[in-house]
Amino acid sequence: MAIDTTPVITPTEDRPGVNADGPHPGDVIVTNNLWKTYEMGDQTVNALSGIDIRIKHNEYVAIMGPSGSGKSTLMNLLGCLDSPSRGQYWLNGHDVSSLNDDELARIRNKEIGFVFQTFNLLARATALHNVELPLIYNGTPQVERIARAKEVLESVNLGTRMMHKPNELSGGQRQRVAIARALVNRPSIILADEPTGNLDSKTSVEIMGLLDRLHEQGNTIILVTHEPDIAEFAHRVITIRDGSVESDRPSSRFAHA
Repeated sequence: MAIDTTPVITPTEDRPGVNADGPHPGDVIVTNNLWKTYEMGDQTVNALSGIDIRIKHNEYVAIMGPSGSGKSTLMNLLGCLDSPSRGQYWLNGHDVSSLNDDELARIRNKEIGFVFQTFNLLARATALHNVELPLIYNGTPQVERIARAKEVLESVNLGTRMMHKPNELSGGQRQRVAIARALVNRPSIILADEPTGNLDSKTSVEIMGLLDRLHEQGNTIILVTHEPDIAEFAHRVITIRDGSVESDRPSSRFAHA
């Protein structure tokens, strides 16, 4: 009988990562030796293998990598959509590594605004109602939530399109609605997952310009992308490959700043 000599890679039990001392003043996101492991039949697949990253308040960071690199898994962990198999994750100074689904949902709704490639808008709802939704979920009174939804739609230059439904808007306008929805809860972090993936080049530049302005206004921006030219809009680029951090560098725009 043939003997399988393929090495089995399992997470190191107690390896301290480079961020073992936890968050420092000004840190928004800190991960220490973060792993995500999936059991697929009799095989163990390590989607993430000991990720150590540190992101400070008002940074603009791109996380990039090819399909299958682990960047989407990392995004799900950073966005509190999933929990790590091991390791620690601090969000705004709070260890959220071992929270249950309800606790993660509360943190997520308070701290993170999501922008998705596919917009994720309700087709039959107006732009205003789509932006209101996070405030409806957290119980904000109607008068306040409408005022706040109008305010953020104005801020993304959609003040005249509030009562339009998604099919009455261009792709760029729909993404602006999605960005307004991400902003309405006044989160500390905007997590944008392939925000230009369904847009043409001209509209992509417009949306990236909007993210630039949000960063200038004080938001922490984390941009997940597989496109190098889009990643270069950020100030810092973290490249993920095979579940590990391959590089962490200033973007070309800011390498000599």
